[in-house]
Amino acid sequence: MKKLVPYLGVAVLGSALTLGAAQFLNTEKGEPDTVRVEHVNSTPARGAMYTVDEQGDLIPLDFTAAADKVMHAVVHITSTSTASYQSNPQYRTLPDPFRQFFEQSPNTRQRPQVGTGSGVIINKDGYIITNNHVVANADDIEVVLNDNRSFKAKLVGTDPNTDLALLQIQANDLPYLSFVNSDDVKVGEWVLAVGNPFNLNSTVTAGIVSAKGRSIRILDSQSPIESFIQTDAAINPGNSGGALVNLNGDLIGINTAIASPTGSYSGYGFAVPSNLVNKVVEDLLEYGTVQRAYLGVFIRDVDSDIAAEENLDRTNGVFVDSVMANSAALAAGIEEGDVITAIDGTSISSVPELQERIGRRRPGDQVSITIDRNGRNKDLVVTLNNQNGNTEVVAVETMGVLERLDASFEAIDARTARKLGIKGGVKVVDMPQNSILQRSRAREGYIIVEVNDQPVTSIEELETMLRKREGKPVTLKGVYEDYPGTYYVVIPE
Repeated sequence: MKKLVPYLGVAVLGSALTLGAAQFLNTEKGEPDTVRVEHVNSTPARGAMYTVDEQGDLIPLDFTAAADKVMHAVVHITSTSTASYQSNPQYRTLPDPFRQFFEQSPNTRQRPQVGTGSGVIINKDGYIITNNHVVANADDIEVVLNDNRSFKAKLVGTDPNTDLALLQIQANDLPYLSFVNSDDVKVGEWVLAVGNPFNLNSTVTAGIVSAKGRSIRILDSQSPIESFIQTDAAINPGNSGGALVNLNGDLIGINTAIASPTGSYSGYGFAVPSNLVNKVVEDLLEYGTVQRAYLGVFIRDVDSDIAAEENLDRTNGVFVDSVMANSAALAAGIEEGDVITAIDGTSISSVPELQERIGRRRPGDQVSITIDRNGRNKDLVVTLNNQNGNTEVVAVETMGVLERLDASFEAIDARTARKLGIKGGVKVVDMPQNSILQRSRAREGYIIVEVNDQPVTSIEELETMLRKREGKPVTLKGVYEDYPGTYYVVIPE
């Protein structure tokens, strides 16, 4: 379970939500298969004091039926990874950029790191949704069902931008939960949270939806989407990846984070809404990677200060600070100073709401965006782009080699090269948590000067050399501006 930590920066991106069965290519068989994930149309929750039974009679509110249904579809996940530690007691005093390189010394020991969390079975053939942070860097993933059966899980795919991951176990006719439309969830409705906090299996807690569209700036990725459902149902470490359901026992969200000064429940939990979860599942099944559609604007929430500063006659919506060149927004006619007020007719009052709405779209999708320009409403049709500025979807096998590293680079200037005594190099300027480079013990600011003993002076040279070595381990040689010495980073195949 993630704890609330500071995070700065907002990105707008997206993809499309569809209901029904997702079709994808089974690369092992070379044949199209269909994975069916069920959706239902039902009221997200019932009244607070009374509900109606199957005969239509009014009865006191009861959580037992929903709890019994959900417990059988929520699993306990144990992920194991191997970490290195240094037996030399002086190791702990080393500055962090030095410490990583001493991990390869003869005194290094290997020890397993074990993490636990929850997951939700979403179809009878063993597909399970959980949080990315539950299984990140795992060498082994074990899933234990409510009936105590244990399975090794295959990692189908992950999406750090929503903190979601899709697993599969080899089992049939499993109990599962159906998705409902999370747009229909209303603040104040009853919900249940089901998971495995503190390794206490099949724990059920009840509460209400406290808020929607919450951003708590906790996702450390290049393009995070945070529009959480907030609940006061008790959620603790170990609930990560578990179910947030309505009183029918249908899935409205995946529990992901808590806001807490202690790391334990303090009144607020946060779940990824089911509509966004559905989109991620579909993309991972069909493409092997989550598609990202970009609007191409820099934005912020409208409030009274911005309204006064920009002479606006409204205090809600999303203010467009600037529009990127060659972006979908620019092509559609969105301008700096516009206020985005609706997407496809649905009102938008904050950045997280806009992020989620665009986040459920794919490159090439068209959306109707309502803007307030100088007090007048205007509807624009926007065709969303991908990160490369076109409308193509990206299959995992065609992603660029630098894109797969999940980092940003820039070539150093001549002055920096002279200062460091090198001919040139490529600097890592941004590197999200759990990226390949970070897992390979690099840090932001690392300047790559060689790839497998071949000098590198530009991003193009770096990309060319890495592409030649695709499928094979790569050794990078580099330096840091603030630390003496030369450092080596090995990227696995």
